[in-house]
Amino acid sequence: MPLLWLPIWFLCAKINPMNWDMLGHDWAVDLLQAHIIHDEVRHAYLLCGAPGVGRRTLALRFVQALNCPTPTQAGVPCRSCLTCRQIEKMQYTDLLAAQAEQEGKTLIVDQIRELQRSLSLSPYQGRYKTALLLRFEEAHISAMNALLKTLEEPAPQVIILLTADSPENLLPTIVSRCEVLRLRPVALEQVSRGLQEKHGLPPEQAQMLAHVSGGKPGQAFSFVDQPELLEERSARLSQMVNLLPVGLVERFNQAEQLTKKDEGGTNLRLLLLNWLSFWRDVTIQAAGAAAPISNLDWATEITELADRLDLHAASQMTAVVERSIGLLDRNINNRLVMENLMLDMPRLQLTRNRAP
Repeated sequence: MPLLWLPIWFLCAKINPMNWDMLGHDWAVDLLQAHIIHDEVRHAYLLCGAPGVGRRTLALRFVQALNCPTPTQAGVPCRSCLTCRQIEKMQYTDLLAAQAEQEGKTLIVDQIRELQRSLSLSPYQGRYKTALLLRFEEAHISAMNALLKTLEEPAPQVIILLTADSPENLLPTIVSRCEVLRLRPVALEQVSRGLQEKHGLPPEQAQMLAHVSGGKPGQAFSFVDQPELLEERSARLSQMVNLLPVGLVERFNQAEQLTKKDEGGTNLRLLLLNWLSFWRDVTIQAAGAAAPISNLDWATEITELADRLDLHAASQMTAVVERSIGLLDRNINNRLVMENLMLDMPRLQLTRNRAP
């Protein structure tokens, strides 16, 4: 078929190799490519945005573009040579990574000091020695302060790449020494088309995953590669919906079980993040807003709750879940947090409950 006969949406959906095979964030790729082409690479970059939006992927593509020995053109890595493959797997000698051991935990100062010792050595394989500090908002204040010396006195051929949810959660002195790139969620239609092209998903499933991921390509691709993540999400939402009609005794028993199974709070945080997404959808529906909901596969329950609760009640419940996540992050007693949330949850019987 001649190219002109192809529908416009199909042409737009193609992931462009000139865009480092990324889905979205063209402006960020263009900026970083320009820095490479014009030999204006900064010594430190801060890539900000929600988890799953593409921060880590963009950072790795940048490292590939900096070090690829056989670029297809200036600033465009081949992504097939040994160097590019090693960087993709984060097994490249001159790529040093550091992050908190577990999401929601803390990156400690000893990790930064170990990183600094490695950065003091000359590059072994590539043009640059690169430090990739992931989820840097989880760094302890002492770790952030320790990194300042490296940022203030950068060694030649050393590049620091930080990822974080927001610059506001880092020390201003850290942010001021970095080139800041704020990554936004990608249009849902673009994520959907990318899933159809890259993974061969049917349009309906691709659309659902685009919504569930909130326009975050990395999260959408994770759901495809690890379908158990989608099943776990569904189980968490079932658990919440099925708690709505029951009394306090059963709710408190459930809170006890949840906290016993997860003393560290990591799974509780994931649970509440899914609940928060759900209640935000209810609030959107109750407000009659034009914004798309995230949990398309739960649209029936969301619509019924929006019809039966007023906007104030829906937004109040959203705030309760959001506050509960904040309390978990501050290491407040997990069981107390969950019991208080159970007290604030509305009590009503939905037309349809799902098996947990």
